[in-house]
Amino acid sequence: MYGSCHSGGHRRGEMRAAWREMVEARFATGPDGRGRGRGRGGWGRGDGEGGFGRFGGPRGGRMLGHGDLRLLLLALIGEKPRHGYDLIRAIEERFGGAYAPSPGAVYPTLTMLEEQDYIRAEASEGSKKRFAITPEGQAFLKENEAAVQGILSRIDVTAAAYARHETPDAVREAVKTLKQAVVMRRGPWTAEEAARVQALIEKAAKDIAAG
Repeated sequence: MYGSCHSGGHRRGEMRAAWREMVEARFATGPDGRGRGRGRGGWGRGDGEGGFGRFGGPRGGRMLGHGDLRLLLLALIGEKPRHGYDLIRAIEERFGGAYAPSPGAVYPTLTMLEEQDYIRAEASEGSKKRFAITPEGQAFLKENEAAVQGILSRIDVTAAAYARHETPDAVREAVKTLKQAVVMRRGPWTAEEAARVQALIEKAAKDIAAG
């Protein structure tokens, strides 16, 4: 559906990478229910559902099975017309923050759906395209209703499990404070001072892991 100090509302660094590895097996099937091969996804690597764009950590991990992203995007557009960025945010919200697909995975899939006449671009303010479902798209969704429900159910399970493992806000804030202290430290970095700070951070890391 942990040792880095990444900041930002959508970055969890190594924690998310480890979490993705735990749950990727839940999304190893396509719409036909058969197992699919996996490749490494990546932020901006653009190899399909495994991509994680600007929203996540540095390591790949497939959170959606082959073909799932296409059905998921179509189902969301079937609810109401949406822009590409809206779709990314909607998927992230559905996953409870555990995953957001990369633009490099979403936009080519939208282009494919448009070429298949399942969606169409509508006039919208600014330069953004807003996509709406077509009758052909509605019929395709109907034919794959069971697969869509399976995808949504697996996402709900993942989101619920992720919520139980997510780092508490207080801990994330403490990590930000540590990073800020290192960045804003006064005075030059001597070899002795670097070794002292390294020892403090490594001891803290070991104590946390041992807890």
